[in-house]
Amino acid sequence: MIAAAEALMGLEYTPEERAQMLDNLEGQIGLARARRGVKLANSAPMALRFDPRLPGFVLPHGADTLHLSPATAPLPESDEDIAFAGLRELSGWIASGQLSSRRLTRIYLDRIAELGPKLECFATVTPELALAEAEAADALLRAGVLLGPLHGIPYGLKDLFDTRGIVTGWGAEPYRDRVPDADAAVVKKLRAAGAVLLGKTALGALAYGDIWYGGISRNPWNLNEGSSGSSAGSASATAAGLCGFAIGTETLGSITSPSQRCGTTGLRPTFGRVSRAGVMALSNSLDKIGPICRRVEDTAMVLAALNGADVEDRSSIAAPFAFDAGAPIAGLKVGYLPEAFGEGATAVDHEALAAVRRLGVEVVEAHLPVLPYAALMNTLYAEAAAFFEELTLSGQDDSLTWQEAGAWPNTMRKARFLSAVDHVQLDRLRYQVMLALDGLFRQVDVLIGPFMTGPMLVASNFTGHPCLHLRAGFESLGTRGRGSLGAGKLTGSRADTAGATFRVPQGISLWGRLFDEGPMLGLGMALERELGVAAERPTFAK
Repeated sequence: MIAAAEALMGLEYTPEERAQMLDNLEGQIGLARARRGVKLANSAPMALRFDPRLPGFVLPHGADTLHLSPATAPLPESDEDIAFAGLRELSGWIASGQLSSRRLTRIYLDRIAELGPKLECFATVTPELALAEAEAADALLRAGVLLGPLHGIPYGLKDLFDTRGIVTGWGAEPYRDRVPDADAAVVKKLRAAGAVLLGKTALGALAYGDIWYGGISRNPWNLNEGSSGSSAGSASATAAGLCGFAIGTETLGSITSPSQRCGTTGLRPTFGRVSRAGVMALSNSLDKIGPICRRVEDTAMVLAALNGADVEDRSSIAAPFAFDAGAPIAGLKVGYLPEAFGEGATAVDHEALAAVRRLGVEVVEAHLPVLPYAALMNTLYAEAAAFFEELTLSGQDDSLTWQEAGAWPNTMRKARFLSAVDHVQLDRLRYQVMLALDGLFRQVDVLIGPFMTGPMLVASNFTGHPCLHLRAGFESLGTRGRGSLGAGKLTGSRADTAGATFRVPQGISLWGRLFDEGPMLGLGMALERELGVAAERPTFAK
């Protein structure tokens, strides 16, 4: 048995060494079984906490600041034009009394009723609650009370955030009837900001992919393919104009990947900036919360409302959020990894880099040291398997719809063979990756690259650095398959080039310094204007 186990662990012992283990392996196994006798709820945290700050780190800002661009656009006549407007415009129309929250909420509820079933992007719609919250927002405005720039704006909430009295099913069959008795911290913050909850957006089961117990969340630009995940419903609904904005989460690409697929603008903030209290845990040291919107400035508006430390989240970090829409980008140094724009880079990728050069910022080559970045994936596998141990040990994982080799059930089963010693070593490697990215961001203010730029998807998620993904252009592609966690990396099926092609969006990623999203967002706003593709809508949603 020991010899067979060695093959799974990548080890090789001598017969004498194996014989020496026999006397005490039973005790080691017994301790493991004793621990499994303690049932731990998904909400039970780890004692160890990840902190993205290296020794000597100083927070870049001393106070919260939010300076938005002027809201000067006139109110459109058509409901569709209103539905697809950016948050800055919606906020201005509501604050000035040109648009009521009730009317805007009704517009979105009607669009959800018409288009939502085709997109399979909402797990639960709460029309009565939404209209009641909208009417309350309008009443406050009549009384002269404005709660902030999100006042009266309807949003969709990824269905892994607890909502009191409303099903929060995590996209997974064993939890589809789960009804929390309290709201997540994010829900409380958005309610305090005056935002209106339309319902719960679908997510790939247990925060992976776009398959959930209600179907497959669809890409509005090509209904034959999923919207990617796991914030699948949030991106799909936002891209199709079914909400003003949506909330997503990311452990490894779950905000940026569906934004790439659906053409939305997703912001993954610095790790620790937003409280995860009342949120399904997948990987305690990696999970992050952020907005999915249609414009770059919109993401800053939402993050400003979400930001803040919380004693209920042990990994929460008190860090002011500073954003000024009018801040100049002149003087920024923007880096790129040369290999990211080599073989495999698209015309959209090259045009995005050329557009940055036209903005007048300094653009320089950047480099990262050679490290086995992908090896860190085993940390994610181990943490996910731990937080859903009961699914594996009880056999309930068989009830999940997605059962392929790269799906959670198989991935979590395999994770039981990961070595605890290797896990400690992975944590030490993670620190080396933190040093590597710290060195990179000492040389540049922002890094630009395609969604799958070199090791950045893995590396930046494990270091906690923020990422903004925005639409950069369009490509004609066949229907694509879903991403999969296999062979130690995130992979995706190739497009079907033999069948019909569809004009679909493609994005570009920007990465910024820890707790300093402002320069990244400022560059993103300038790039958004320069590229001029953010306003186009999927024809399906018209």
